[in-house]
Parts: sequence; C-alpha cells; structure tokens
Amino acid sequence: MADSEPIHKIRPQQPRWTHLALHVSDIEASIAWYEQYTHFSVLARNEDDNGKGVWLGDSTDARCPFVLVLAQFFEGKDPFAPGKHAVLTPFAHIGIEVPEKDMVDQYAAAADADGYLALGPVQMPDPVGYVCFIKDPDGNLIEFSYDQGVYEKAREVWGGNNAQS
Repeated sequence: MADSEPIHKIRPQQPRWTHLALHVSDIEASIAWYEQYTHFSVLARNEDDNGKGVWLGDSTDARCPFVLVLAQFFEGKDPFAPGKHAVLTPFAHIGIEVPEKDMVDQYAAAADADGYLALGPVQMPDPVGYVCFIKDPDGNLIEFSYDQGVYEKAREVWGGNNAQS
C-alpha cells in the first residue's frame, strides 16, 4: 500500500477504543431501530462503490467518542466475501448501562411490544445486575443493564477526571 498524506487533522493523543462494527441487511431500518431503542444518533454517513455506512454514537460525549459502525454492502460488492458476517448472539452483545432500574423495564416493554425482546427483564448475579436483552433487526443483542457497575468501576480505578460525569 502506498503512503499517502493524512486526511484528518485531529487525532487521539494515545490509542483509543473508537468503535464496534456490525454488518446489517437494511441500513435505514437499522438506523431507525438504533435511534428508537438506544440513545445513539447519526454522527456520519458514507457511501462508496461497495455499499453504505453510518456511524452512530452518543452526541453528548465528543471528548471520548465511541461509535457503532453499521455497514450494508451492495449485492456482489462485499469486500469480505465469501466470509460470513457474525451476529452478536447468544452471549456476544452491546451493553448499555442505564441510571434507573425502571429504564430497563421500559426498554423491555417497548421491545416486547414490537417483537424484539430476547430476555428479561431479570435480576442477574453481580456484576451483571438487572438486565434485559433486545434484538436489533438483524438479530444482534443489545443489553440494557442497571446497577452493573462498569461506569462506577471505571471512575474508581481510573479516576473521575478521565470521563464525563
């Protein structure tokens, strides 16, 4: 691969965890689903000869961004073919910790009404907490948890100065 001039001017000051990528069958349906069932919103869209992509994330945390990349490849243009695209299931999942227990119940009720509830809500042993799992349109699992402690543990070990409150 030939060297090229950098395109972007702003870079992290150290290696950063920036994204998780999923293959989707209908990008517009997936965008609508993630905007309805999560706090994610569209950061950027792109399209090239291979397909369409979108970055979804938390618009309130630009300082330390982490995005969900969704990609839909055009027929016959999948650069990873003939490989199969994995689905996050049965244990693999995207986890979202919420501040109130009743929010887990609300997500579960909405997903159940729309046919997306996979499990819960249920109280699991520490450190899992109170959780529900819902399926996106392609069957990937999203976990909503209360009292899981990831948020607290990061502040305890790494300090409150490293992340937004």
